[in-house]
Amino acid sequence: MNLTKHMSENHLRGTVAVTAGLLLVATTSAFAHHPMGGMTPQTFSQGLLSGFGHPIIGLDHFAFLVVAMLLTCALKGASRFLVPLAFIGATIGGTVLHLGAASIPMSEMLVALSVVVGGVLALTRRYPGAFALSAIFAASGVLHGYAYGESIIGAEAAPLVAYLIGFAAIQYALIVGGVLGLEKLAAYSEKARLLAARVSGIAALATGGLFLALSLT
Repeated sequence: MNLTKHMSENHLRGTVAVTAGLLLVATTSAFAHHPMGGMTPQTFSQGLLSGFGHPIIGLDHFAFLVVAMLLTCALKGASRFLVPLAFIGATIGGTVLHLGAASIPMSEMLVALSVVVGGVLALTRRYPGAFALSAIFAASGVLHGYAYGESIIGAEAAPLVAYLIGFAAIQYALIVGGVLGLEKLAAYSEKARLLAARVSGIAALATGGLFLALSLT
């Protein structure tokens, strides 16, 4: 038996299983609507929990984080850690815009469109450079942050600040953690890494396409 080949096949099976499991969890979580059951957070801890949960429970937001991770993987050096901050900062800005009563027409459609565009770039491997990707992240972040703002309208200062901290932290952790995870996977098998990236990209693009179609109906 070819031990190397056998180990590689196990890595591939494991990658597919883990990816499928994560997608199933994300899909199931999407039906929970909101970590606080739709209620506005009243305390710092509730705001933090809501902030942690919203980017994961919202399947379209989660799909964009997957896309952002795949696009960030193409960057080198410090850019991998700095460029995602453009998205994080913009989501905070988008939430503040919503709370300030600013209006972004067709925001749900634009959020879904950002997932589709990012998914196409990732799957076709048309990776933007650091500056262009920062601009894409910033524009997308405003849209996603605007959507996040809906869940915190009417909250006091403490839960609002906690909410901002929560969703900023979880988004950055998922993007950068995913990049490092794929890099570690590549150390075992580049084929497994490519497969994981491909499956994730297809799932994210399909999710964005579904949400886009629903927003147009």
